[in-house]
Amino acid sequence: MAQLRLLPQNLINQIAAGEVVERPYSVVKELVENALDAGATAIQVVLRDGGKSYLAVIDNGCGMTVQELPLAIERHATSKLPNDNLFDIGTLGFRGEALPSIGSISRLTLTSCHQAADTGWTLSVQGGQKGDLKPSAHNQGTKIEVADLFYATPARLKFLKTATTETKYIVEMLNRLALAFPMVHFTLKSDDKMIFDHAVVGQQEADCLTSRLKAILGNDFIQNALPIDAEKDGVILTGYISMPTLNRSAATHQYFFVNGRTVKDKLFAGALRAAYQDFLARDRHPLVVLFLQVPPTDVDVNVHPAKVEVRFRDPQQVRTLIVGGLSHALRDMGCQTSTTCADDTLSKFQIQPGSIAPSVFQQSLQYTSQTPASSLRFSQPSRPFSKSVASFGSRPQEKLSLFQQPLMPAVRTTSSEVNESHHQEAQSFPLGAACAQLHQTYIVSQTEDGLVIVDQHAAHERLVYERMKKDFLENHVKSQSLLIPEVVELPQDDFLTIEPHLDDFKSFGLVIESFGECALLVREMPALLDQSNAQALVQAIVDALKEMDHKDTLKEHMQEVLASMSCHGSVRSGRPLNAQEMNDLLRQMEATPHTGQCNHGRPTYIKLALKDIEKLFGRR
Repeated sequence: MAQLRLLPQNLINQIAAGEVVERPYSVVKELVENALDAGATAIQVVLRDGGKSYLAVIDNGCGMTVQELPLAIERHATSKLPNDNLFDIGTLGFRGEALPSIGSISRLTLTSCHQAADTGWTLSVQGGQKGDLKPSAHNQGTKIEVADLFYATPARLKFLKTATTETKYIVEMLNRLALAFPMVHFTLKSDDKMIFDHAVVGQQEADCLTSRLKAILGNDFIQNALPIDAEKDGVILTGYISMPTLNRSAATHQYFFVNGRTVKDKLFAGALRAAYQDFLARDRHPLVVLFLQVPPTDVDVNVHPAKVEVRFRDPQQVRTLIVGGLSHALRDMGCQTSTTCADDTLSKFQIQPGSIAPSVFQQSLQYTSQTPASSLRFSQPSRPFSKSVASFGSRPQEKLSLFQQPLMPAVRTTSSEVNESHHQEAQSFPLGAACAQLHQTYIVSQTEDGLVIVDQHAAHERLVYERMKKDFLENHVKSQSLLIPEVVELPQDDFLTIEPHLDDFKSFGLVIESFGECALLVREMPALLDQSNAQALVQAIVDALKEMDHKDTLKEHMQEVLASMSCHGSVRSGRPLNAQEMNDLLRQMEATPHTGQCNHGRPTYIKLALKDIEKLFGRR
C-alpha cells in the first residue's frame, strides 16, 4: 500500500479547479460576481474561441491594492467575510478558491488599480506559478485575463463544446446577472463582435429593469407580464410572470434570484408548477423573473461548489410565499389572454383577392345580427346558460341552430331593433355580442373596438372545471344517474391503474363499479358533464392517474383529475348553438376567473382590434 502523504499545493488547486471551473462559463461567472461585489457599475466581458483560448473581465469597481494582489491568488483568501460568519453573507457568496483554481490550470493575468491609488499593478500566474508584481497604467478597477484555459490539464479540453456552444452558456449567464443588477452596464464581445450591450436606461431601477426585460425576454413578455409583489415574515417576493397563454415548450425563460444571486433551485421550480397547475399542461412552461429577498441569516448560499443552489432555513415558508404570490396574481388576471394570440392570428392572414368564394363563407356562417329579422328562423327558446354551466352538455341530441324552426308568430322584431340591441351588447361587455358561429366550433363576437373569436369547447371546458373545483372544495358535487349504466372495457394495464381508486371517485360525483375481469360499469356522472361521453371520460382519468405518483392519494391530485373530467365532459366542437347560448357563454366567461385559457394553457378566445383589421384591408 502506498505511503500516506500530503498532496502538492498545485495539485490541490487543480483538484479544487475541477469543482469550481467546469468550462469558460464558470470562469466568467466567478469573475463577474467578484466585480459586482467590488461595487462595479460597468462590466465588460471579452471572449475569443468561446473563452477557451482567451477571456477577459474588466470592471470599474473599487480595485485591489498592491498588497492585496498576491493575496488574491492564495486559497481561502477573501474580502467577503468581514465578521467570519458563514451564515451572514451579504455578497454573492464566496469559496476563496476561484482565482487560485483558475491560475492553476491556465495563464492568468491580474491588473488592478485601487480607488485610492495613483497607479495600478499587474501579477501573472501560469499553471499555478506566480510571477513578479509589475506597475501598470490602469484606471480604477480590475482587469482579469485568462488565456489557454485548461492548458495545464489538457484532458479536460476534450469535454468542452464548440466555441458557439460555450459562448451561448456565457450569454445566458450574463443575461441572468444583467436582470439581477439592472443598474450595472454589461457588455459582451466575442471574436471582436458585439454580442450585447445592456446599457443603464434611466435613473430609476424599475425603468432599467423594464428595459432589461424587453432586451432579454422580448417585448411580448413586457406586454403580457403580471407583476408580483408579496411579503411574509420579512421575506419579500417581487418580479414578473407571464400570462398562461404566453408559454414555452422548455423552461429556458425562467429566472430566479435570491438576494441578487441567480439560482436554479428545485424549490422554485416546484412552487412554480404548483401555481400554474390549473393553467398549463405539464409540457408547457411560463416565462418568469422572480426576485426573493431573504435575511442573510435565513439562507445558506454556499451549499453548492458553483453557487447555483441555496438552502433555506424555512423552505416551507418560502414555498408558501411563492405559490401564494403567483396564485394571487393569476387569480386577479381575470378573463385575459396574451397579445401574442392576436399577433399570431394576424400574421397568418394571407390576403389573396378572389381566393374566398362567397358560397364557402355563407356555408360557414350560422347566425348574424345584421340579417333582416324577416329572414331569420328561430329555434324554441332553450334554457339560459347563465342559470346552469351544464346547459350546453345536457341535451346532446337537440338541434339548437337559429335556422331550425319557422319564425314564431309571437316574435315581433324589426331589423333596427336587432341592430340596436346588438350594438348595446357590443359596447357594454368586454367580450361583446355574439354575431355568428363558424363551423359549429367558433363563436364570433363584435366588441366596441374589434371582434373576438371564441373556441366554444375550450371556453366551456374552463367554466365546467372552475365550477367543479368549487363544488368539490365545498363538498357540493352533484351526480346524475345514467338512464342506462354504461360498460367501459379497458386494457388490463389501464384497469389495474384505475381499479384501486373507484371508491375515491364518489367524491367527484362519479360512481363506477368493477364489471368483470377488465371492465367497469359507470352508474353516475357529475351533473355538470355531458352524460353521453363515459368512455372518453374514463380513459382521460386513466391517463391522468398514470402521470401521478402512486404514493399519493387521488385527492392530492384533485385538480388534475377534475381538469381531465371537464375536458371530456364539456360541449364538443361541432355542436350548433343559438344566439342566446352563445351570449350566455360570453357572459359566463366574463364573470368566471381564469377563463382566458383552457386547462391546458391554450387561449379560449382571440381578440382582434379594429385598427389591426383595418390594416389588413389597407385602411390604415
